[in-house]
Amino acid sequence: MSSLDQALLINALVLFTVLEADLGPHRKIGPFRILRPLLTAGAIVPIYLKGFTTRGAGLALEIALTAAGLLLGLLATRLTRVYRSPRTGKPVSRAAWGYAAVWIAVIGARTAFSYGSAHWFGPQLGSWMVAHRVTGDALTDALLLMAIAMTLTRTLSLAGRAHALRRRPADAVTGTGSHAAA
Repeated sequence: MSSLDQALLINALVLFTVLEADLGPHRKIGPFRILRPLLTAGAIVPIYLKGFTTRGAGLALEIALTAAGLLLGLLATRLTRVYRSPRTGKPVSRAAWGYAAVWIAVIGARTAFSYGSAHWFGPQLGSWMVAHRVTGDALTDALLLMAIAMTLTRTLSLAGRAHALRRRPADAVTGTGSHAAA
C-alpha cells in the first residue's frame, strides 16, 4: 500500500470513527468512548511519527499544525453538548451537523492535500519544501500531530466535561430541587 493510500485510509477511518461515536443525541460517555481514541493514537504515533524536527521551518510547521489541531479540537468540542441523560442520569453527549461539518471539512482538506501533493501540486510543494528546508518526514509528522491534537483535544475535553457533570448534583444540572432558584 502506498503512502497516499495509507493516508487516505487513515483519514477515512478517523472520520468514520469520530462521527460514529459522536453524531446524534444521547451518546453514552463511558470508558470505551474515551479510551478508544487514546489507544488508537498510542498505536498510530509509533508507526507513523518519524521523529520530531528540532529546528527550522520543519519545527515551526510541526508546532503550527499541532496548534491548529488543538484549535480545531476546541471548535469541535464547542459544537458538542454534554448533559445528563434524562433516562439514566449519567453524562451523555449530543453532536449535530455543525460538528460533523467541522470534521468533514478538516478530514476533507487533509485528504485533498494528500491527494494533491501526489497528483496536482507535487513539484510546487517539493520546491517549497526545498526552499524552506522542510523534509518529507517533517511534513508527514506535522499532519499527523495535527490529527492527533484534534482528536485528543476532543476526547480529553469530553472526558473532563463528563467528569465535571458527574460531580454536580443532578438537581443543579436539571434545574429542580433547592438549586433551581439560584
